[in-house]
Amino acid sequence: MESQTIVEALLLGLLEGLTEFIPVSSTGHILLAGHFLGFESTGKTFEVLIQLGAILAILTVYSARLWRIAVDLPGSAKTRHFVLGILVAFLPAAVIGALAHGFIKTVLFETPKLICIMLIIGGFVLLWVDRLTLKPKYYDVMQFPLSLCFKIGLVQCLSMIPGTSRSGATIIGSLLMGADKRSAAEFSFFLAMPTMAGAFAYDLFKNRDILSLADLPVIVTGFIAAFIMAVVVVRSLLGYVSSHGYALFGWWRLIVGSAGLAALYLVG
Repeated sequence: MESQTIVEALLLGLLEGLTEFIPVSSTGHILLAGHFLGFESTGKTFEVLIQLGAILAILTVYSARLWRIAVDLPGSAKTRHFVLGILVAFLPAAVIGALAHGFIKTVLFETPKLICIMLIIGGFVLLWVDRLTLKPKYYDVMQFPLSLCFKIGLVQCLSMIPGTSRSGATIIGSLLMGADKRSAAEFSFFLAMPTMAGAFAYDLFKNRDILSLADLPVIVTGFIAAFIMAVVVVRSLLGYVSSHGYALFGWWRLIVGSAGLAALYLVG
């Protein structure tokens, strides 16, 4: 294993952890960075498998609350409603992701120009939403109606186009459908757990025959880096968006998407 590849995996892992839970598209950033670094992973599995680090970051930060949910589940109707809501929101991505897996990995993941365009479009959408005067109706993720959860799950499916952003789609969808900024981000965090875990397990299963022990050092490096960075981001994000909103991330997307298009035009 070349040391350069390990360094690239470290950088991409840090990028994954930094961008997974903010609405800028972690997959889009990793695929673009990997394209310009010349990084190639077996079956494009690295980009999906290192998300396990981000999943574990969420489990770590929310461990006390998850434990409370597990304890309360048998006797609390409110807790059962919340868990059911997360499962209902997860269902559309599970079905569509399984059906479109091959197209996503072999076509969408291999189109850097599309990623840049989606980053730019999403940037304008974030700036537009951030300037709207919205009147929230829902403040507690534990009490989101199941119909709202399902609609957020449908919106999440847009993130299968790299550059769209899973967290961006779910947060914007939640805001437009009546959630306040904090609960929108929090629901996105909870929905990330089954969604990312499912993507990880399914991708690992589909590529089990082409992965080898030689891929392990790169994947482990990216996983550890993603975990450490994601813990930092998750601990700080809710407080930031509650008071500042999402305009920063809109400008971020516009800058990265535009720079990516310029680089593709200049160097390919």
